[in-house]
Amino acid sequence: MINIVLHEPEMPANTGNIGRTCVAAGARLHLIEPLGFILNDKMVKRAGMDYWDKLDVTRYVCYEDFLQKNPGARIYMATTKSKQTYTDVHYEENCYIMFGKESAGIPEEILLQNKENCIRIPMLPDIRSLNLSNSVSIVLYEALRQNKFVNLEFKGQLHKYTW
Repeated sequence: MINIVLHEPEMPANTGNIGRTCVAAGARLHLIEPLGFILNDKMVKRAGMDYWDKLDVTRYVCYEDFLQKNPGARIYMATTKSKQTYTDVHYEENCYIMFGKESAGIPEEILLQNKENCIRIPMLPDIRSLNLSNSVSIVLYEALRQNKFVNLEFKGQLHKYTW
């Protein structure tokens, strides 16, 4: 199972969308406080739709609390500043992929402690960043692809017709 970590997320709609994506992908969500919203915020629930109760989510009071409760975790750090792209690494089945808050990303002190595991999504140089929920989807589904979409069933059924 892939683990998605949000370091101090600020926007409830992004967190809700990410939660919904985690449910669909069979991923766990880890939220490192402080959060920029109340977790039961209606925007989180609206974006997560009726999937939020199915989400495997854990909250941490700070980054150190996260590290203490997940000893030995292999953590990839998504940042626009890395030289390595998200497709350059191999994601282990139980790895953690961390994303920073919308306004500032992951603190540089944390990035420097994990330089070999920093990854980025390529984009044009004049663009500051992608939307957080889009970034999570891109990297999460690459990790799932590399792991052959384990446990993700393909139904492929049409509603009215058959293939």
